[in-house]
Amino acid sequence: MKQASKFEKIAARCWNLLNEGKPFTPIFVIGTILIFQIPSLLNGSFWIHFLLALAISIPLIALFFIFDFPLMLRNYLWIPLFAYLLLFNGINLPLLLFAVGLYFFFTVFFWGTFYYHLRIGTAWTNFTRFWKLVLKNSDSTSGNAQEQMPKFLLLLSVWNYFFTAFENGRELNLSNYLILTGFYIGLFLYSYILHRYLFDWKPSEYKELTTEQHPNQSAELSKKVIVIVIDGMRMDRFQEAQTPFLDSLRKDGTEFTKMETVYPARTVVCFSSMFTGTYPREHGITSNMVWKLGIKVESIFDSLRKVGKKGRLLGIAHLVDSMGTDVETVTAVMNNDLADRNIMERSKKIMKEQNPDLLITQLISTDQTGHSRGALYEEYKEKIEEADKLIEEYVDWLTENGMMDNTTLLICADHGQADGIGGHGHLDEGERFVPFFLHGPSIESGQIIQTKHSLVSVAPTIAYLLGAPYPNKSRGHVLLEAMKGKQKEKAV
Repeated sequence: MKQASKFEKIAARCWNLLNEGKPFTPIFVIGTILIFQIPSLLNGSFWIHFLLALAISIPLIALFFIFDFPLMLRNYLWIPLFAYLLLFNGINLPLLLFAVGLYFFFTVFFWGTFYYHLRIGTAWTNFTRFWKLVLKNSDSTSGNAQEQMPKFLLLLSVWNYFFTAFENGRELNLSNYLILTGFYIGLFLYSYILHRYLFDWKPSEYKELTTEQHPNQSAELSKKVIVIVIDGMRMDRFQEAQTPFLDSLRKDGTEFTKMETVYPARTVVCFSSMFTGTYPREHGITSNMVWKLGIKVESIFDSLRKVGKKGRLLGIAHLVDSMGTDVETVTAVMNNDLADRNIMERSKKIMKEQNPDLLITQLISTDQTGHSRGALYEEYKEKIEEADKLIEEYVDWLTENGMMDNTTLLICADHGQADGIGGHGHLDEGERFVPFFLHGPSIESGQIIQTKHSLVSVAPTIAYLLGAPYPNKSRGHVLLEAMKGKQKEKAV
């Protein structure tokens, strides 16, 4: 399987500007205005008035960048729009209708059909389903219609009010600006109160460092650790799927039924937390759009280097943004029916040629099917079943090549997926708890742990198994319940 090219890495970052909701909103608003005003673009006065009206809109752009209005809070976004209509007389209906049409063209046809056809081979008729997914979607991306529409309609209305006044030479008095200032202040307080008192579903965080909870394991319990992350695998859909091999691993190992992901549940964020042992506020990766490359803390790969061991992460291009050269990239531009098999072949090659002590492999087809076709449809479940067969083949290959002697397997998802376009980010139903189980000679057999844990426990648990120090900011708990003879140590 090809590595992700330099162009693909740059393209992935550019795409995230349109994919992530926060940067999308102002980009879409500015783009909509410029397309709508094409006949005026050669007029010098247009640009002066355009920029002046845009400058007046900046506080509103900043407010929508700060406040997400996740899940049910997005319903409250319509109230400021109605308040604006009462305070400022008149709207540009053609502009707003054009914006709505352009939004659905971008999400349903450009993204949901053209983009997915070129990238992963989705059918040209994907728009026939994708429009329904966009309307239901609840995640933190541009495809969240119920969140994006009231935001861009309000921004366009405020911009148009002042632009029209400047263009027509209508004099605005102090009261116009005072009303707008009062509107902004009121909207800020409204947003703050909503997020302060109604946004209460973020996972709780571990306060102490791992070193304050657990002694370091000086001697390795496991010679190797193999981690397979089935990206975006939703817990209930996994339980419905026919996965005989994965079922045998979890039944012969230790399963954690309440393993919680982090917030926001975006792929790069989750991987960064899993393999540093800490939270976005500390490692610095807060969305798939990484403004400053590289995590701010040590990773499990840094920990392994301290004891002369090696770890590798095999994943798609944007994981490089957080983990840098510890990532072996795979191209995400290929038919989705071939992607996971090719990734597994690449994983075999890494094991054969580099023989790392830790190898993390990201399977992407389940997640990509959820995003392009929806997580509650049969195609999504089929991708989980396909992953089961590929993992069985992979483990058989490792066994045949003598690489499963005293090796621990860790199988999990980084996040689940919600209804709509396989959304994940705001922790809607289906996102929060993920499949998670361990299997190996040092792992208890036939054990089910129902205590709530967090994915930040992945890094310290790997470090403990391999006899390495914990990453310096790790706050996760070592999953001692899973380890033979270690339950008493946890109690102490």
